[in-house]
Amino acid sequence: MGAAYSLVWGEGMCYNIPILERQRMTIMSYEPFYERFPKVAEKETRTIISMNDSDLPDDEYGLTEAYCNEPNCDCRRVFFNVYSWQKRKVVAVIAYGWESREYYARWFGDDDPQMLRELQGPVLNTWSPQSKLAPVLLERVKWVLQDRQYIARIKRHYKMFRSTVDNAVREPESSSATKVGRNDPCPCGSGKKYKRCCRQFT
Repeated sequence: MGAAYSLVWGEGMCYNIPILERQRMTIMSYEPFYERFPKVAEKETRTIISMNDSDLPDDEYGLTEAYCNEPNCDCRRVFFNVYSWQKRKVVAVIAYGWESREYYARWFGDDDPQMLRELQGPVLNTWSPQSKLAPVLLERVKWVLQDRQYIARIKRHYKMFRSTVDNAVREPESSSATKVGRNDPCPCGSGKKYKRCCRQFT
């Protein structure tokens, strides 16, 4: 690739993004993860630091995550709003689904190859404005997604986010719905006790 850049955890990136750019990060039914879990996002948002890269200006590019907030949806996808700290705006929107094409064919109800490629990704989101840096950033994000621990983190964020969406829908249906105890396993699937995981963020 001929690039010199590193990966670090971003800090404080959810609080300094201009309001207009934050609004633009909401795509269709996709909502920024930090809107529901600001403390987790502050600690766990990944950043690409570009240095001496002939194809990408020196900058810090935050991979701010957005997930579907449609009730009862299980698309298992994330939208990365790639935020440039120097430009102070989103310079690329990249969609990524971590499941197999067979999964997306069942979920979408169609096995069109082009559609499945779009659903699985990683791809530049067709419906979002993209800067001239977007194609290069897509290649860099592909490289980042080789990190299995990072993908596991994205899956955990997805489960956390979906639990807040789906629980909000189920709660009014029955006042006798089973509640999660403080010492019960967290419903996000992290393996931790609820009191030491999502409970502290609700």
